[in-house]
Amino acid sequence: MVLEEKRNSFSSSLGFVLAAAGSAVGLGNIWRFPYLAAKDGGGLFLVVYLVLAITFGFTLLMTEVSIGRKTKQSSLTAYGKLSKRWGWIGGFSALVPFMILPYYCIIGGWVLKYCTAYLTGRGNLAAEDGYFTGFITSQISPIVFDAIFLGVTAFVVFRGVNKGIETLSRILMPILLIMVIGIAIFSVTIKGGDAGRTGFDGLKVYLIPNFKGIGLKDYFVVVMDAMGQLFYSISVAMGIMVTYGSYYKDDSNLVKSVNQIEVFDTLVAFLAGVMIIPAVYVFMGAEGMTGGPGLMFVALPKVFAEMGVVGKVVGPLFFIMVLFAALTSSISVLEAVVAGLIDKFGMKRKTAVIVETVIALVLGIIICLGYNVLYFEAKLPNTAPGGSAQILDIFDYLSNNIFMPVVAIGTCILIGWVVKPLTVIEEATKNGERFGRRLLYIAMVKVIAPILLFVLLLGSLGLI
Repeated sequence: MVLEEKRNSFSSSLGFVLAAAGSAVGLGNIWRFPYLAAKDGGGLFLVVYLVLAITFGFTLLMTEVSIGRKTKQSSLTAYGKLSKRWGWIGGFSALVPFMILPYYCIIGGWVLKYCTAYLTGRGNLAAEDGYFTGFITSQISPIVFDAIFLGVTAFVVFRGVNKGIETLSRILMPILLIMVIGIAIFSVTIKGGDAGRTGFDGLKVYLIPNFKGIGLKDYFVVVMDAMGQLFYSISVAMGIMVTYGSYYKDDSNLVKSVNQIEVFDTLVAFLAGVMIIPAVYVFMGAEGMTGGPGLMFVALPKVFAEMGVVGKVVGPLFFIMVLFAALTSSISVLEAVVAGLIDKFGMKRKTAVIVETVIALVLGIIICLGYNVLYFEAKLPNTAPGGSAQILDIFDYLSNNIFMPVVAIGTCILIGWVVKPLTVIEEATKNGERFGRRLLYIAMVKVIAPILLFVLLLGSLGLI
């Protein structure tokens, strides 16, 4: 009871929405969403993603936030409060952010490195072949930038929910949105490249559905890609939304806030495509669109270099924007782990932050060394032909492709069949709010979402 009385809470619904949206808007929106949209028929992917966001995404997001607010616990202990026999879900959900934090901060360090390069007038060097590979394979530099990024993340979480997470989110999220909109407008209006392509041409590639050569199997791939993107774009199944929900005040409108998070995350993901696809299309054509680090750290610096003087302005702004997005997400990941240590073991926040930061730093060093001293090649399911995986890829695969679907499936079964959907619906409407998608929610959490998640898990395992 003492711990519950001392539990912090967001000062307002706006503070909760901005913090939760900050968690949802991360690197996945920026380097994966545009690539998938370009790969999966442009507007076709957008339509499928939007449908899944208002059904599948809404269901998982509403469920986790409600669980958090109802139990006033982080994910590690919240599930056990609902049903002792299903408390194992909390253990799996806490394991996800524990695994994600070390490598996410490494990637955040990569972004910080590029920010530094562009802000010190060395952006053209970042566009040279081998720059990214040379950086991540060096033994010292990646560890230093990882430690700096992790240190800033830890400092914010150390300050607590109100003074740290909420205050930073109120500052960074509006700035991030303005920067995304500004760069997106610029990207659509640019002209250049040897082929005479324009940003508007790239926008049409992004927005207009392309059904050419797409069969039934290809539609299935689009649905699975969109669901996989949405799955971790909204930060579900990793303990974050349960934890943030536990800080959400009982008299606030939960349904309205969840809807706002949906809109914010989907808007930024869409604008990320507007921001990136037209610019890459102008200077590199459709073949320039790649996924993952290759897009942000290899392709885009080359695009900025092609822009000449303008690129020296847009480049730094872009990487500052990405840094903000990465930071708000890493803060939520660390908070999910710290809250679990506080709730489960009664640690003070200061102690929990220090313990987890040290562990994340040690694991981060090991992952960084996986590109040089500890280098080895592994083959994971669905790895591209000729591709190989390192330590970072293994951490990412286990957390995102295995544990997260397992947590989400378990959550749907628990709410849909054990404690029943009314548990969430009553929590979300206890102040008299209207639950507009009630029947849809029940159908999704009981049947549709578990089936989709199971198919996604089979695909991640390489079984379909």
